[in-house]
Amino acid sequence: MAAGSSELELFRRRWRAELAGARKGKKRRRAAEPGGSPSCREPVSGWSSCGGVPLAAPRDGGGEEERREAGYFALARSLLDGKAPGVRSRRHHRQPRPGPPPPPVQPAAEPEGGGDNDLLGQLIRDLNEINEVPFFDIQLPYELALKIFQYLGRTELGRCAQVSRTWKVLAEDEVLWYKLCQQEGYLPDASISDCSGWKLALQDCRAKERTLRTNWKNRVGAVSQLQYELGKVLCDVHSCDGVAIAGYTSGDVRLWDTRTWDYTAPILEPVHGSADPGPQPHVSFVRINSSLAVAAYEDGTVNVWSLMIGREPIHHYQHNQRIQALALGLEGAAIATASGFQVKVESPDDRGYWQTTAQFEIQKLVNFLHLVPDVVGSPVTIAAAEDMVYLLKAEESCKVLHSVYGQPVTCLDVSASEAAFGVKGFGWLLNETNKILLYNLETGQCLTKLGSSLGDFTCVNLQNSPPWMLVTGNKDRRVRVYDLRRSKSLCSLYAHHLGVSAVQMDDWKIVSGGEEGLVCVWDQRMGTKLWEMHARHPVRHIWFNTHSLITANIPDEKNPRGASIMDDDLTAHRRHRGIIYAYEFSVDQLARESVLPICRSSYDEVTGYNYNIGLAVPYDNILVT
Repeated sequence: MAAGSSELELFRRRWRAELAGARKGKKRRRAAEPGGSPSCREPVSGWSSCGGVPLAAPRDGGGEEERREAGYFALARSLLDGKAPGVRSRRHHRQPRPGPPPPPVQPAAEPEGGGDNDLLGQLIRDLNEINEVPFFDIQLPYELALKIFQYLGRTELGRCAQVSRTWKVLAEDEVLWYKLCQQEGYLPDASISDCSGWKLALQDCRAKERTLRTNWKNRVGAVSQLQYELGKVLCDVHSCDGVAIAGYTSGDVRLWDTRTWDYTAPILEPVHGSADPGPQPHVSFVRINSSLAVAAYEDGTVNVWSLMIGREPIHHYQHNQRIQALALGLEGAAIATASGFQVKVESPDDRGYWQTTAQFEIQKLVNFLHLVPDVVGSPVTIAAAEDMVYLLKAEESCKVLHSVYGQPVTCLDVSASEAAFGVKGFGWLLNETNKILLYNLETGQCLTKLGSSLGDFTCVNLQNSPPWMLVTGNKDRRVRVYDLRRSKSLCSLYAHHLGVSAVQMDDWKIVSGGEEGLVCVWDQRMGTKLWEMHARHPVRHIWFNTHSLITANIPDEKNPRGASIMDDDLTAHRRHRGIIYAYEFSVDQLARESVLPICRSSYDEVTGYNYNIGLAVPYDNILVT
């Protein structure tokens, strides 16, 4: 401290000597000028005082530069004396003489020839670099003040912007509003340089979110039927990020991208193709993620397509028996299939060649199969076989996660660290009702038991639910939402009179489907039904995001009879074929001039339905041959 004080005192002495020499030189130059009278001075408005030291300026002939230099010297003198530059005092302020107003004060300019030894030049450069924000009675650097403001929300930043101009500039900094956008989940893939006004971008995103929520509640939007396969029955449907895949009894697999309005349905070509004699096997299961589409057939064949390459399969393999369950990883390229007592996991290696990663032999037939998401390394599979639940890892033996004789598993879902499944109890006589069990996949321990219902739990959704929440459907016609932290039910909704078959929820709404074909949308916080849609067959698939909804009504009977004399009549199974609905609630994607899919027809099909005549304006010329 003593060394620092002595260096500061030495710096001040050198500075005073240099300032005194500069002032003596200026006085000599003014005395040499004709008519120069340094005794007649009056203060100039705007530089009356600084730190309590009165400033002098020439009445005439001195010019702007002398007034500025006088102000700089007084400011430097107050700094050398250890005083902070004070605010202009009104009691020292005098009214200027009548005349033209003084010119505005300009930023300090560095004196000519200022080098490292020029202390006055160094002072002026330091003054030009002052960039501090007032916080009550202290001054903070801008970066430190910005760090403090990062802990504030939208409302607090708006209030801070009303304090002063300096705080307004700080509260509207692009870094703050960009981080708020990221924290609230808007534009997650954008960088800070992609937008010049992140505050306005956040306001637009919130306005769109409010509009979407209003459209959801009031069922404002567009609904379309995804075109069906001619004369065949729908077997299975799956979707991911607005892309839907469907398999039919004809063996065809179709793909829709509902993110574009004028979407088409290309057919994914199977390996066994039209060259094989006889009818093609029915499609048993279909799955899709962001990069792959998979279909399993009744004859044990599995075909894999890449969504980026084309319609031809990139991989296929064969089971000896009928496939009972199919699973596809949420990300990546891992596929798991169960056939008989065997579970096989396929995935590509580093060079892109597909291979069997793991193969397991279990004791019972598999009913449900899931791949654990977000797993680094070898895939991890959860399989439910009657009353047992297995945890299957490559290069390890089968691990039994849960097993209670006589209590079969009725539904299953898996998240990154937990598995939830419903088990059928022995009934009220033995005080063993139906429950949902939640297991930790790392420790293999049961975390909690949820519910106590007389009906079987038919569906459970853990992966797509908000954190610490879970939604289930039951044969007792109710949809239940559970809080995993308290192991209690948050709400119970009387939904479907034939039982719940599919369910999904987000932070404010629930979408459920029933065996009677009814799709219901609920407000989860209010516990009220917003609207419903009905179709003929049970709802087997539900998927939605913020702006779209996809539902599938899949018939249980794949080969209905008696609808027509000719078994191959294309109009025979119209009411038995099943249906896929695509709802769109986004205002940005609803163009008034858009043509509904049911109103589009190319008329180039040799065979078609008698009700497949699309509407068009102006009318097309249809040639009948």
